[in-house]
Amino acid sequence: MNGDFAIEARGLSKHFGDLKAVSELDLKVPKGQIYGFLGPNGSGKSTTIRMLCGLLTPTGGSATVLGNEVPGSATALKPHIGYMTQRFSLFGDMTVFENLQFIAEIYSFPKTDRGARIDELLEKYDLADRRKQQAGTMSGGQKQRLALACAVLHRPELLLLDEPTSAVDPQSRRDFWANLFRLAEGGTSILVSTHYMDEAERCHRLAILDRGVKVADGTPRELQAGTGMHVVEVSADDPYRAQVALDCAGYIASVTQLGVRLRVLIPEEFDAPIARVRRHLDRHSVAADVGLTTASLEDVFVAVTMSPEERRV
Repeated sequence: MNGDFAIEARGLSKHFGDLKAVSELDLKVPKGQIYGFLGPNGSGKSTTIRMLCGLLTPTGGSATVLGNEVPGSATALKPHIGYMTQRFSLFGDMTVFENLQFIAEIYSFPKTDRGARIDELLEKYDLADRRKQQAGTMSGGQKQRLALACAVLHRPELLLLDEPTSAVDPQSRRDFWANLFRLAEGGTSILVSTHYMDEAERCHRLAILDRGVKVADGTPRELQAGTGMHVVEVSADDPYRAQVALDCAGYIASVTQLGVRLRVLIPEEFDAPIARVRRHLDRHSVAADVGLTTASLEDVFVAVTMSPEERRV
């Protein structure tokens, strides 16, 4: 294994009967960075994470996590990873302190240091005043902070986070990501799955999964620069009419409405994209301002997950 990577996967696959949940996945997750899995439900994100932490046996391929082959060395790996699922999986009828104490027991955290470590986490994750509160009575954001505190209690080298912010408000999501950046700056490697575009943009690197296949991999900036599409923005008084007009243009791969604006994706093999769109709108007597813009991560996602039939070109 290359010492620069916390995770290396080679041809990793998982089949459930005829369903290919993950197919031939190659993956390299650098140490000390936040690496994102972006994809819709059913794209293979959770299945991959479960294989990497030894909970699922791959159908094919192999993976090395922190120098350990999985699933073969899953027991040796366990003390070095933290795992957090999207569903709150701690004990609702136990207090915040009792949950942390229970996790410390599971990981055999030294009893002499246990109290100080729990107090440190209660302060760091703004839970000190919830110490005696039953976990089941807390808000979504509070439960999320407790789950993260439990996941890092034993100071793991690697965090595996499966849709960790799916059930919390935007402020709690921002706070959660601030905590992740602090962990990464301290040397923790983090693999996090998400279907939120704004979260994916915060990752140092990310892979986009679609129907079990990795369709893109790189930094957000690299992915945005390599969509293979011209991105044209159309501002019209009647955006619906403009969209109907553009939907019938054979050279256009995708049209998405954002308020009064449209984002139009045109494959780069077509030249003069602005002139093309203007001519088409003029033909349909639609008045609009047309200009090129930079690709968003959502544009990237649309472009790389598009089937040849959907591209229409």
